[in-house]
Amino acid sequence: MKWGLFGGTFDPIHIGHLRCASEMLEIFDLNRIIFVPASRPPHKLNAAITPFYHREQMIRLAIEGNPAFSFSDVENRREVTSYSVETVEYVLDQYRLENLELYFILGQDAFHAIRTWKDWERLLLLCNFAVMTRPGYDNRGLETILGPEFASRFAYDESVRGFRGPTGHLIYFREVTFLDIASSNIRKRAKEEKDIRYLVTDEVRHYIVKNSLYRGTAPS
Repeated sequence: MKWGLFGGTFDPIHIGHLRCASEMLEIFDLNRIIFVPASRPPHKLNAAITPFYHREQMIRLAIEGNPAFSFSDVENRREVTSYSVETVEYVLDQYRLENLELYFILGQDAFHAIRTWKDWERLLLLCNFAVMTRPGYDNRGLETILGPEFASRFAYDESVRGFRGPTGHLIYFREVTFLDIASSNIRKRAKEEKDIRYLVTDEVRHYIVKNSLYRGTAPS
């Protein structure tokens, strides 16, 4: 059983998120990808974030009809700052599937900032990491990202094209189709009442309009 965890603020979820998830599902032959929106991401504590309820509804609308995509509100149920290491530990403890292979999916920019995350060293040893890269990404190994000492605990495995760590879990770098779409730009366009068609699914677009999201007043 192979599951992917795809975290993020998803404010809102857009076509780029969905395309990347679809490609990672295919690349790693995953059985399931779980979208895990952050409730209170530590790197955005002072930012204005759309209430979790609305972000949840948009994700549910966006992934409806794809049986391989699912949703988890685990980070919202904590009612405290969201940390990825705790989410991964929760999933591993909650399901306790003997043959479960967990893949933590994230973008190259997020991975390059991994040393700013809580308990990042422990996190990297808990599960596989699937790093999505843009075309032309210059992969110079792990030393510049993780630091020489911690990176030395990983060895490149040519057979799987990934860096294998001491717990047997791997760090993969895989190129995905790069769609230059940003949630911040979608919010800006929605605020200015500009068309967001083809940036988000029609269902999400209708939800944003119906609930007057991103119009300058924070919805409840």
